[in-house]
Amino acid sequence: MLHIGTHGFLWLAALSLIQNVEFCSSAEIPDVPSIATYFGTKTRYEEVKPNLLRDPLTVNTSVLRPPPGDFCTPFHVTAIIRHGSRFPTIKNIRRIHRLSELLQNEASRTSESSTGWLDELRNRWEPWYTEDMDGQLVRKGREDLQFLAQRLATLLPSLLSEENVRKRRIHFVTSSKHRCVSSVEAFQEGLQQHWGCHDSAQGYNHEVDDELMRFFERCRGYVEGVENNHTALLEVEKFKHGEEMQAVRRRLAEKLGLSLHLLTPDLVEAAFFICSYELSIKSIHSPWCFLFDESDAKVLEYSFDLKQFWKRSHGHLISSLSSCPLFHHIFRTLDKAGRPRRSTEAGPEPASVLVGHAETLIPLISLLGLYKDQTLPTASNYHSQHGRSFRTSRIIPYAANLLFVLYDCQRGPRLQLLINETPLRFPNFQTEDAPLYRDVRAAYRYLLDGCDFNTECERKPEGRGPNTEL
Repeated sequence: MLHIGTHGFLWLAALSLIQNVEFCSSAEIPDVPSIATYFGTKTRYEEVKPNLLRDPLTVNTSVLRPPPGDFCTPFHVTAIIRHGSRFPTIKNIRRIHRLSELLQNEASRTSESSTGWLDELRNRWEPWYTEDMDGQLVRKGREDLQFLAQRLATLLPSLLSEENVRKRRIHFVTSSKHRCVSSVEAFQEGLQQHWGCHDSAQGYNHEVDDELMRFFERCRGYVEGVENNHTALLEVEKFKHGEEMQAVRRRLAEKLGLSLHLLTPDLVEAAFFICSYELSIKSIHSPWCFLFDESDAKVLEYSFDLKQFWKRSHGHLISSLSSCPLFHHIFRTLDKAGRPRRSTEAGPEPASVLVGHAETLIPLISLLGLYKDQTLPTASNYHSQHGRSFRTSRIIPYAANLLFVLYDCQRGPRLQLLINETPLRFPNFQTEDAPLYRDVRAAYRYLLDGCDFNTECERKPEGRGPNTEL
C-alpha cells in the first residue's frame, strides 16, 4: 500500500484540483511550445506521435508488415513499456524551488520586468510541486497507458482480445516503483475499457519483478564502473561546463536578471524541466518555456543525450550488458510461444506486457544494437551530431514502448520489431520488416549463448572503458 505521508491528504486535495484542469477535450489542440520535441526522457509521447493530439485512439494498422504472400497471422506479442507521465522526483523538485527562490530574491528589477511572461514568473508563478509527489504517476500518465492499451488492442485484436483479458491469459510484469505499478494497472484498465469488460471484481493482475525490470541496480560492474564512477561521465561534465552550455546560461541569466554565478547548469536544466513538466502534467504552455529558443533547446537535449549515452547506452559496454536478464527473458518467452505443439496442448501465451523505466529500455535497446551512430557523441563534437540517431526525445518519451510481434507464417515464425508503434528493423536485417525468427535468433546467438548476468556483472569494473565498437 502507498504511504501517503504527513502532508499526504493536503497533497491529494491539491492534486485533485490540479488534475481537474489538466486536459483539453480530445477535439482541442492545446498550445504546444516550439521546444517540446527536445525534452529528452521528459518528452510527452504525443511529441513522437503528434496525430494522437487530435485522436488518442488513432491506429495505423499498416505498421504490421509481415511479408506479402506468406499468409502470416500474429500469434504473440511481448511489449516492454516505460511508465507514463509523472511528477518530478525529489531532486528536481528541490532544484525547482531553489530556482524560484532565486528569481524572487535575487533577480534585478529592470525595465524588462514589464514583459508579460517574465512578470508572470516573478509575481504570479508558484512552485506548486511538493516532495510528496516524488516521481508519482499523474492522471495524464494513467491516460498514456490506457490509450496505449486500447490502440494495441485495435492493432492486435486477436492477442489482446476480450477473451484473453477476461481469462487472464496476458502476463503482466512491473517494477516495484509506484509509477510503474500504477502504469500497469492503467494498461489493464485500458484493455477493459476497450472491450467493455468493466468487472470491478476482476481486479489487477501483475507480478512485481525488480530483478527483471530494475536489473541495473543489481549489476555490480555497472554500479561501480559507471553509476558511481565519476570518470564514466566525463564527457557529460565537460559539455555542461563547455562553450555551448555556457552560452545558454548567459542568455538565461540575462533574461532573468540573475548574476551568472548564481545560475548553475543544474538550475538551467531545472528551468527547462519546468516547461516540460507543465506540458506533460497540465498540458499547458508554461511561461518558463519562453526563456528558451530552439537553439537553446537543442543544446540542452544534447546534454541529456550525452548523459544517457554514456550512462545507460553504447558509451560503456557494461551498461547494455546489464540488461542481459531482460534480453534472455524476452527470447525465452518468444521461444515458448513459437515452439511446435501437439493439437491437445494449450495454445501459446498471446501477450506479455512488462512495465519499467527509461533505465530499463535504453540498455535493452542498446544491447539489441539499435540507434548506433558511427561517431560517439562527445563534449567536443556537438555541431556534427545534429543528425544523430540516438535522440532520447524520439526514442524514450513517457510511455515509450518496444514491441516484439511474432507471426505464424507458412515458412515458419517471423518476428517484427516496433518502437513507439512504428516499425524498426533489426540491425542485421535492414531489408526485411519481419525476418524469420530463427534468423533473428541466429543473429543474436552470441548473446543468447553468452551474456551471462553474473559473469558480466561480477567482473571487476577495471578495464571497462568506453565501448568503441560502434
